Amino acid sequence: MTLSRRDFVRLCSGTVAGYGISRIFHPAVRQTLAETLTGERPHVFWLQGQGCTGCSVSLLNSAHPAIAELLLRIISLDFHPTLMAGEGEPAISLMHRLAGEQRGRFFLVVEGAVPVRENGRFCVIGEDRHRELTLEGVLRDMAPQAAAVLAMGSCAAYGGVSAARGSVTGAMGMRAFLHSAEIQTPVVNIPGCPPHPDWMTGTLLVALDAVGRHGPAEGVAEVMRLLDAEGRPTLFYGANTHQNCPYLYLFDEGRMAGVITDKSGCRYDLGCKGPGAMCDSPARRWNGAVNWCVENALCTGCVQPDFPDGQSPFYER
Repeated sequence: MTLSRRDFVRLCSGTVAGYGISRIFHPAVRQTLAETLTGERPHVFWLQGQGCTGCSVSLLNSAHPAIAELLLRIISLDFHPTLMAGEGEPAISLMHRLAGEQRGRFFLVVEGAVPVRENGRFCVIGEDRHRELTLEGVLRDMAPQAAAVLAMGSCAAYGGVSAARGSVTGAMGMRAFLHSAEIQTPVVNIPGCPPHPDWMTGTLLVALDAVGRHGPAEGVAEVMRLLDAEGRPTLFYGANTHQNCPYLYLFDEGRMAGVITDKSGCRYDLGCKGPGAMCDSPARRWNGAVNWCVENALCTGCVQPDFPDGQSPFYER
């Protein structure tokens, strides 16, 4: 089956008629991607900053494509502190060597916020020749060489929980950090606490498709045109959560839940932040489409730039 460019993007966002929402990435997407890449797997380096590793855990739950297919056939994940077998100085040295060889052609993925106080020493990610390497220092070296930076999760995108009120580390998101460091590399934000695995793999697939067709510079420029004002791909963050909630009719009828376990009423009065959140969770659903946030709890607005302080308290209207 051959997909047009338009249908490729629409299928990644789950909007092509005839494809179930639970199979967001139909095999035709991977076939088209494989043809576009002509067998060359792009290099990806995944750095972990100030966070909880929840984004990596979410990524491992990717179903379409399966995580093994993504890592072994679609991309070359050359560095990931949690998943790789290598460790220590040899792994760090390999990452720097490959980054130099692939300058301008690799993707740098960052999970977790970037702490900048105390010269970045709140986040030491490795050593090289007995010298401690901070996330801040490694980013200053590698980010200018990358085709683009993918900020995975709300901490990497906007600071998130790591930069919440009371933080003493000076944590910030990638856009803010690169701006402060005067680094011009484009940033794609993929927020969520954690993001849905489809949001992460889908953004990567669309980026790889664009780069495969146009080359790194023009391909990344095409991806940047798909972003909203907050740097998020509109493929996944272009719909209002509240307006697409299956319980919207309860809100319109004024039927409000009194307790969190009451499914006969809308949870807005209990603190649901859906009206101010932008993502496709109601349609995409989570855990193999078994459930989603509002089905068993309420929306905390975790995809928004002001999460968590601006969305708190969670359980209050």
